[in-house]
Amino acid sequence: MAPAFLGVEKSLRGNRWELPEVDDRTGLALAQRYGLPEIVGRLMAARGIDIDNAEDFLNPVLKHHLPDPSHLNDMNAAAERLAAAVQGGEAIGVFGDYDVDGATSSALLQRFFNAVGARTEIYIPDRMREGYGPNLPGLLALRDRGAAIVITVDCGITAFEPLDGAAQEGLDVVVVDHHVAEPRLPAATAVVNPNRLDDDSPHGSLAAVGVAFLLVVAVNRALRDAGWYAERQEPNLLQWLDLVALGTVCDVVPLNGLNRTLVTQGLKVMGRRGNAGIAALADVAGINETLEAYHAGFLLGPRVNAGGRVGESWLGAALLSTSDTEEAQAYAIRLDAYNQERRAIETVCLEQAIEQVERDGMTDGLVYASSADWHPGVIGIVAGRLRERYNRPACVVAMEDGVGKGSGRSVRGVDLGAAVIAARQSDLLLNGGGHKMAAGFTVAQGKEDAFRAFLAERIASDAGPDGITPSLRLDGALDAAGASIDLVHAMERLAPFGAGNARPRFALPSARVLNADVVGANHVRCFLGGEGRGRLKAIAFRAVGEPLGDALLKSTGLPMHLAGQIKIDRWQGRESVQFIIDDGAVQA
Repeated sequence: MAPAFLGVEKSLRGNRWELPEVDDRTGLALAQRYGLPEIVGRLMAARGIDIDNAEDFLNPVLKHHLPDPSHLNDMNAAAERLAAAVQGGEAIGVFGDYDVDGATSSALLQRFFNAVGARTEIYIPDRMREGYGPNLPGLLALRDRGAAIVITVDCGITAFEPLDGAAQEGLDVVVVDHHVAEPRLPAATAVVNPNRLDDDSPHGSLAAVGVAFLLVVAVNRALRDAGWYAERQEPNLLQWLDLVALGTVCDVVPLNGLNRTLVTQGLKVMGRRGNAGIAALADVAGINETLEAYHAGFLLGPRVNAGGRVGESWLGAALLSTSDTEEAQAYAIRLDAYNQERRAIETVCLEQAIEQVERDGMTDGLVYASSADWHPGVIGIVAGRLRERYNRPACVVAMEDGVGKGSGRSVRGVDLGAAVIAARQSDLLLNGGGHKMAAGFTVAQGKEDAFRAFLAERIASDAGPDGITPSLRLDGALDAAGASIDLVHAMERLAPFGAGNARPRFALPSARVLNADVVGANHVRCFLGGEGRGRLKAIAFRAVGEPLGDALLKSTGLPMHLAGQIKIDRWQGRESVQFIIDDGAVQA
């Protein structure tokens, strides 16, 4: 193992700082070939980009990356059945999940099928009353509204009993999902999922909305081949890439390959404000600049999610599928209000979860908290906060009437979704599923201890004999004076940033912390000085009460190693550079 960068074996947030090996010659060659600053070439080389794939990385286009949808198992069967439904005048039901991926997928399908002349109905289950995934009453409700076929999207891959019931009732179902599958598949006309165990698709990292877009491409092609557009205008499918980008970013799937292309092109579409719902939501969120992945993930997404978390589950999909600007504005205002409510509930839940973890301790590599006082709509967010705080997989459970609804978030190297599925197969859960980095489950109170022990054992097995070693990957070191607006603009060539393509993170060695104070509820604001004369504005979010925040507030000008990201702070038409502090270490 290479030495820890700057000698930081365990930072104030428990991380080992690491600097990846980089082929400097490749970095220099990339910079020269594409007229980039040398540091950007080095950043590309550190991300595995070389001369052969640099053009696709810098300028991703769909014609190079979009696969033939037919490579997915059951895609042709799904497309043929849905094309027949369109031509036969059958109504199509869409049963979606209540998160952003589900809402964008549902809106995408409704917009497409409406555009080609089919009537669609969307059904989003209520998180509190119905829980996650297809349920038979919901499926039959779509049938009663006239649907002859239902598409489950971002759910359904393990919904065996509800789909068995739907089949017995004579309802055709097409499953469109991306979650981890089991050897057994649900009863359906077609099951389209790149993560089926019998599917060798290289696109298993797609969000559900990405799979749904491939379905749209396949159905559109089937309609074209059938002559459906002889007397009708064929829709431009690219107009809905804004929905694909929003769902892909918010589902935190890796932004490389096809996902990177979908998001890059989708953000361009989003910037044209053609979707009334996205435009209204951007206005409510106060976004007055070009929409980027950051805005999608941290400003738009939480508001779309808020209806499903603490309000009305159907609101997100309704917002994204409407073309009525007044209706979109009304929906956006409601979602913004729900988001404020969600934040207040989340704050209380997080404080109580931290108190519980600190009091009761952790089970080896697992953080686990459970209470009958918590709202199930915020437990996923709280699990993510606990994972960030303790650098371990975290599960949070909201218990009610002897049944707990749980959500988990994982760290690199631990497949939490597979562990939850294994627990369900071992009869420790009433329901459960997910993917490597996130999972959801339902557990009976009497089996909670056994489930927790099972998870801890699985995590220990994944982590190996040395356990989980939290690490923070850095891209290099900067002086405060070197963090310039020009550098930030140059690094934007690597965007969109997100999972699998993190925004570059740098260390500021021996930075002097000046004028540190608390802003907002729990953020630490300060100025940083380096060896030169430059002063750099900085902020550490949600750091008050943590070792990092305490060290910043007590530093009194003493040097610290700090790690973080440089971004442009826009205020009243002016631009300045700000350092977002992610971690720190007190010098020995």
